[in-house]
Amino acid sequence: MKVTLLVPTLNEVVGLRQIMPLVKKDWVDQVLILDGGSTDGTADYARSQGWTVYVQKQRGLRRAYTEALPLITGDVIVTFSPDGNCVPERIPELVAKMREGYELVIVSRYLDGAKSDDDDAVTAFGNWMFTKTVNLLFGGRYTDMMVIFRAYTKKLVYDLELIDDDGYAAAERLCRTNVSWEPLLSIRAAKRKVRFSEIPGDEPKRVGGERKLEVLRWGAAFLIQIARECFVWK
Repeated sequence: MKVTLLVPTLNEVVGLRQIMPLVKKDWVDQVLILDGGSTDGTADYARSQGWTVYVQKQRGLRRAYTEALPLITGDVIVTFSPDGNCVPERIPELVAKMREGYELVIVSRYLDGAKSDDDDAVTAFGNWMFTKTVNLLFGGRYTDMMVIFRAYTKKLVYDLELIDDDGYAAAERLCRTNVSWEPLLSIRAAKRKVRFSEIPGDEPKRVGGERKLEVLRWGAAFLIQIARECFVWK
């Protein structure tokens, strides 16, 4: 089982310098830096470290993921934010859990005493609300269905049709935003009864860069996606 660490960046050179040296080379088989057009030297620094760098062409993280898929050599994808929110030491635990035969493993910020130091009152409530809603409507067992820090098989991306625009188009158009595919991945994995697990993991405060959340627009978009998934995708 080969593992690709997929690292989305947008002006994250400070985080790359501080966080990525903590990722040991024998933990994964490929490090792929997915850059959104940084202007702070992020891509140049990543290349200097010998990592594969792909600069996305279309706007939005889920489109960037789709563009990068042909470059991913791993059977398992670990999505990892280098801004300090993800603790590198959880990577071996994620990989070990995937080796047990799971198709999706999430590093939960709310499991077994784990906590988020990056949450505020609004994001904490939103995470709780969306997780409870998905569990209720789709039979999920999540404690954290939104977080980026997770591992899943590359095959699952295709099985759950995450690269198709249909699952995002209406929400993005109506809310005038671009969303990532983690929420839809969680929803469809629950609907398909994908073999799933969680491990606890704290979320420290970010290091450098700027927080890129569009709380209200993304929240509205996720609600539209949830409503659509109740009736459309099987």
